[in-house]
Amino acid sequence: MAIQSVTIAGIVIPDTALVRDATEFIRDAEEDVLFHHSRRAYLFGALHGRRLGLQPDLELLYVAAMFHDLGLTARYRTSTERFEIDGADAARDFLLERGVDRSEAHKVWLGIALHTTPGVPARLDPEISLLVAGVATDVVGAARDDLPSHAIEAVTAAHPRPDFKNRILVAFNEGMKQRPETTFGTMNDDVLAHFDPNFKPRSMVDAIYRSPWPE
Repeated sequence: MAIQSVTIAGIVIPDTALVRDATEFIRDAEEDVLFHHSRRAYLFGALHGRRLGLQPDLELLYVAAMFHDLGLTARYRTSTERFEIDGADAARDFLLERGVDRSEAHKVWLGIALHTTPGVPARLDPEISLLVAGVATDVVGAARDDLPSHAIEAVTAAHPRPDFKNRILVAFNEGMKQRPETTFGTMNDDVLAHFDPNFKPRSMVDAIYRSPWPE
């Protein structure tokens, strides 16, 4: 299913073969909640870029946004990697297969791989920092008040958020519950603890005390 290029809240979704391919790939792979979240993440990220005077490569930012949650989908239910790595690997392969320079593909890989790691992405390339900014705005409302209300309304009109808070939490849990150990070191273990009262997150303190070092 192809989706025509449009401008939403003044942000262009580039009408290129790469963007069209990414849209079709993700539309076929993801349910509505993740697909529309990914489109909003791109739009919010680009809006933050405009606000901050940054000029990301919009094709790369779009691919990063569209692939960032692919690892949560059913095709990765047997994966033992962090879901972020699954999406990052898929995005890098997608870009390299279409002739994108390896260094550019690596930016997308890094943005997706780090998108649940606070603090670090904001210091990196715009395609990375703005992906994380867009995701954070859509999921937890970070810096939402820095964006014009009419822009937010335009984005959510194009890509609505029906019961999004509950639905995204379910999507997170479904994508990670079979690989709980991969949530160590991120905020993702909070999601598993919310759905499973028996879930016990790993402790860095315990890891230090139980290490084989005698001191």
